[in-house]
Amino acid sequence: MTTPQTGAGTVRTEISRMQWLVLLGTTLGWGLDGFAGSLYVLVLGPAMTELLPHSGITADTSAIGFYGGLTVALFLLGWAVGGILFGILADYFGRTRVLSLGILTYAVFTAVAAFADTWWQMGILRFIAGVGSGVEAPVGAALIAETWRNRYRARAGGVMMSGYAAGFFVAAATYALLGSHGWRMMMALAVVPALLVWFIRRYVPEPPEIEASIRARRNRKDGENTATEDVFVLRRLFSGQLLRPTLVCTALATGSLISFWSVSTWYPQIIRQMTASDATATAGTADHRVALASMLFNAGGILGYASWGFLAEALGRRRTFTVSFVLSAVAIGYVFPFEHSYLGFLIAMPLLGFGLFGALSGTFIYGPEVFPPSVRATALAVVNSVGRVITAAGPLVAGVIATSWFSGNLGLATAAIAALGLVAFVGLAFATETRGKPLPTDPPSPDSTGAPEPSRPSAPAAGREESHS
Repeated sequence: MTTPQTGAGTVRTEISRMQWLVLLGTTLGWGLDGFAGSLYVLVLGPAMTELLPHSGITADTSAIGFYGGLTVALFLLGWAVGGILFGILADYFGRTRVLSLGILTYAVFTAVAAFADTWWQMGILRFIAGVGSGVEAPVGAALIAETWRNRYRARAGGVMMSGYAAGFFVAAATYALLGSHGWRMMMALAVVPALLVWFIRRYVPEPPEIEASIRARRNRKDGENTATEDVFVLRRLFSGQLLRPTLVCTALATGSLISFWSVSTWYPQIIRQMTASDATATAGTADHRVALASMLFNAGGILGYASWGFLAEALGRRRTFTVSFVLSAVAIGYVFPFEHSYLGFLIAMPLLGFGLFGALSGTFIYGPEVFPPSVRATALAVVNSVGRVITAAGPLVAGVIATSWFSGNLGLATAAIAALGLVAFVGLAFATETRGKPLPTDPPSPDSTGAPEPSRPSAPAAGREESHS
């Protein structure tokens, strides 16, 4: 039950221009990240078909599965490394400048991959692009939580997260229109996100709470004073009161990521194999089918991402996670272990997208609500990066076991790897409910003179936290 707010205003009076600008900048950044990442998944098959012979490797189904999975694994590994690196930098130096650097990195190196000549060149460039891509979600989610300190916080987080699925959808539509021009042109289009850096640097402000935290840390260092929050952020996450939320969020993120990347990496190739065995298919049919299935998958994903915050406010965080996990498990269990017609795939794609993307949205809405500001960006990066390191093996292993265990059946292999995502239910069993609770704060600490640092407002016109009972 929601307790009515005393004196609550309208959306126009409770939400400031700054909050709208932060939401726009982070949503665009995450959306363009999804756009750049999805382009490669869509062209993975054609790219490996061309690059493997240049590397002295026959481009058969098993080789495309193995080396294509390896390049995706390298991207996810880079994402994990970059997430932790940029997350730490964001806690020590601020959110917006670190966000800009990450966007430039993933945009430029994804586009440069258009000039790759061998699979290993592609792998190296995908790793570097992954390093830059790792910044957007943890830093963007932290920015949203720290700026939208009112009853719309979860909803704003869901809208921001929906940008990723929207980016996938735009990539699918772009591929449908321009895919005939070849995979290299598709990769070159990924430079577009670099243009966003100008907007972020000009219009997205640093949260006052973070500026105050960084200033206080510097003052203590200059005055040779120490406080709990001066302990290195990674050490803090795995000790004391932060250990439980770190482990819980790691399990939630790891399960969500394993299922998502196993499915999103291989369903295009599964559809291509299905089309190759269809005697009635003509040239270009496979590309058309992949593009249509991708648009339906990501249309469901947009709804799953955007609605998660609204559902979490109505049902609570834990119940909404349960909805996402159960729907994902049922859809995966229906689609991948069994043979279906192309129409069967199309029917299931929106449900898959709604469940899988929704779970990812939840990890970045829930995470900021259990960590204080001095470790928040690092915490979000770490729990998701651990998941990405583990997940990095998923696409690669799926390609390997499809060949060695399932006679080349990528559907069975994908289902087997995605089943490991059930670890998310373990994390959910120990998760605390955060609906209606204010964000955690760091304890007051003395400044360089030994006097308590004066309190500062977190954001103008942010409104009050909504309370629930």
